Amino acid sequence: MRSPLIRAAFLALPLLLGACSTQQADTDYTSVSANAFVAANYRAADALALQLRGKLSDEKPLIMATIVNIDALEQTSMLGRLVSEQLSTRLAQGGMKMLEMKLRNSVYLKRGQGELMLTREIGDVAHTHNAQAVVVGSYAETREAVFVNIKVIQPTTNLVLAGHDYVLAKEATVRSMLQSN
Repeated sequence: MRSPLIRAAFLALPLLLGACSTQQADTDYTSVSANAFVAANYRAADALALQLRGKLSDEKPLIMATIVNIDALEQTSMLGRLVSEQLSTRLAQGGMKMLEMKLRNSVYLKRGQGELMLTREIGDVAHTHNAQAVVVGSYAETREAVFVNIKVIQPTTNLVLAGHDYVLAKEATVRSMLQSN
């Protein structure tokens, strides 16, 4: 017959191992809502959506352009592309019709850059896709931070319907997304 101590150890072993694996999983996993980068982009999209209330039709879509480097408007980075994706996702979550441009063939795409739209092209692309507005933006980096500017533009008039500025701390993840591709 086994001693009570050995029996207790066998019974406790799965609990101890389970606690170790749960602790490891908790430290390896960061939820989307807890991530500062995602949260900043979602707050920016929410700010745009709030400003756009009553200004847009529920029937026509918006187009999301890739956020570009302010010093080189035909260039972007992983950061610019990911900010664009997250803004578009959050606006869609809020009920806006977002046109997915990666599935379109007639948009100016620069390999490795994303959906870049220059001012002279916005009207043509929006008209072709029956879009009522285009979300555009730029970012500028310093040693400590990345400054992001987002605007929603009415393509037929070039009027800014909404805008938002925010700053991302240039921590390791953000710094890695700014590296050349």
